[in-house]
Amino acid sequence: MIGDARLDRVVDMERFVLPLATLFPAAEAAALEADRHWLEPAFMRGDEIALSMHSVVLRVDGKVILVDTCVGEHKPRPRQVPWNDRSHTSYLARLATLGLAPEDVDIVFCTHLHADHVGWNTRLVDGRWVPTFPRARYLLGRGELAYWQSQVRCDPAANHGSYTDSVLPVIEAGQVDLVDADHELLRGLTVRPLPGHSPGQVGITLDRRGSHGLLCGDAIHHPVQLVRPDWSSRFCSDGSQAHATRRLLLEEVAERGAWLVPAHFMGLTGMRIRRTRDGFRPRDEAARPGGA
Repeated sequence: MIGDARLDRVVDMERFVLPLATLFPAAEAAALEADRHWLEPAFMRGDEIALSMHSVVLRVDGKVILVDTCVGEHKPRPRQVPWNDRSHTSYLARLATLGLAPEDVDIVFCTHLHADHVGWNTRLVDGRWVPTFPRARYLLGRGELAYWQSQVRCDPAANHGSYTDSVLPVIEAGQVDLVDADHELLRGLTVRPLPGHSPGQVGITLDRRGSHGLLCGDAIHHPVQLVRPDWSSRFCSDGSQAHATRRLLLEEVAERGAWLVPAHFMGLTGMRIRRTRDGFRPRDEAARPGGA
């Protein structure tokens, strides 16, 4: 709970493992030695890091908001084998354990349009991609959509081809609304720009009943970036800008005692952090997945 808002994870892929240097080209494993007592084994093992692919369901004021929709099913992703043509996953069943059917979702909020954040926007029905959440308004950042539309005009296979199968169908269904920075979704829920990982990435600042949170998409990918905020991912469109955005949001979250709610922290919906002499750390370093 953040104030009167309830947040739950809906997992699409529980554990997605990558070599540290694959995700963070500037990374040096030696820089993490002093922090392995809380990073291992949940978040990393040796030189491999673990990510979760999950959505966050936000329930507040009688509305159901689904933030980011992960990888999806039946999506052709040959360049990323674990994502390629998946089937018989438990994503919708896990949504059902929260007492929710696809028809109950009022808003799908996409922080950005990378393939692992839009997959469940659509599902395959009788050979056609149709919106998974038939009553929902899909909220996309105006700048983010414009960027990917320009990329697809040059290369239809850009971003694993996910625009064609996971974004365009919801546009054609008339379910998309474009949002800009400072747009108020509901009382105390405000869209904020988080550029760098992608040109138009946005998040949600949550202020409810004196409690605060920041749903930040891929502005931070993994807890090692608390230790080294300067490590931007290989997949960031502008690594320097991503670093600046990340540093600013970490300072804000630590100062306000807010909940950090990223898209890929293994086993966690959110984490509270504190500032340290050389970066940031979890407020409780004994925290392990399965907690908040």
